[in-house]
Amino acid sequence: RREAAGKPTDKPNLVFGGDVHVVWEKFCRYFDVEPRIVPLQPDKFTIGPEDVEPHVDENTIGVAAVLGTTFTGHADDIGGINDLLLRIKEQKGLNVPLHVDAASGGFVWPFLYPDRAWDFRLEQVRSINVSGHKFGMVYPGIGWLVFREKADLAEDLVFYENYLGKTDATFTLNFSTGAAMVLAQYYTLIRFGHDGYRLVMEVMKRNSSFLADRLQAIGPFEIVGGDAEQLPLVAFHLDDGADLPYDEFDIAWQVAAERGWMLPAYTMPPNAEDVKMLRALVKLNLTRALVGTLADDIAAACETLAKKGGASKHERAKVKSGVGY
Repeated sequence: RREAAGKPTDKPNLVFGGDVHVVWEKFCRYFDVEPRIVPLQPDKFTIGPEDVEPHVDENTIGVAAVLGTTFTGHADDIGGINDLLLRIKEQKGLNVPLHVDAASGGFVWPFLYPDRAWDFRLEQVRSINVSGHKFGMVYPGIGWLVFREKADLAEDLVFYENYLGKTDATFTLNFSTGAAMVLAQYYTLIRFGHDGYRLVMEVMKRNSSFLADRLQAIGPFEIVGGDAEQLPLVAFHLDDGADLPYDEFDIAWQVAAERGWMLPAYTMPPNAEDVKMLRALVKLNLTRALVGTLADDIAAACETLAKKGGASKHERAKVKSGVGY
């Protein structure tokens, strides 16, 4: 667009929140695009139009919003961001596209929250990606990218070849891959259908709500946004006012050591890095009985830690992390 107008194109930028998957930062680094990362807040873990607006200018090639974040499972205010971009288009003549990263939420929101407009019902949404291996019920290795219309895929990104006997178009970054996961996704779509996916998502959501209730009963935990539209997961942390000899990382290590649970503990992105979080993802294989067992094991871990205390600074210093670990 800028090239056609005779304007410089050497400083593109992409706007997204600190709640995105790391793949967005990888893209910016690999393709020399300036990442304009909207910071989070200690009490706000998604982004909205008021956060995005200061970062959009004539060099912005797009805004990315998340449907179902990795950190808390919530969605950015996609409708509000769409309205902002419409206003910018009207007032400044800048037609900034909106991409929805629905890697996790793309197979959840249509079935649990069908009235929420986050997709091509919004004018500025030009593309959506979704992972089949997250909530599409297929093993890892399958993902989908959907464009609003053919014109949204720039022709100079498409390559044509005919060495397989016919002319084919390709625009992917990877090369030879198996088709097994495509067939698996096709099977699940046909096998479950819309009603089947809806029932599966409702079961997972009921089980995640059950876990949230159990954790609140155990205490001293605070559930993050449990009453909002969310992936079937529970994001929680220790009460801010709790004076305890352990933290969220100690709980994660204790349930892993005692019972073998993989319960992620992590800090939130800037500017909320002081917030420690635990996340329990409730997928189809985590039955109501297993959810109850997990809650019991978390309670037992807290009892153990209350007696022996958490890891010392010396012990934590021995934990190695980074590339290769």
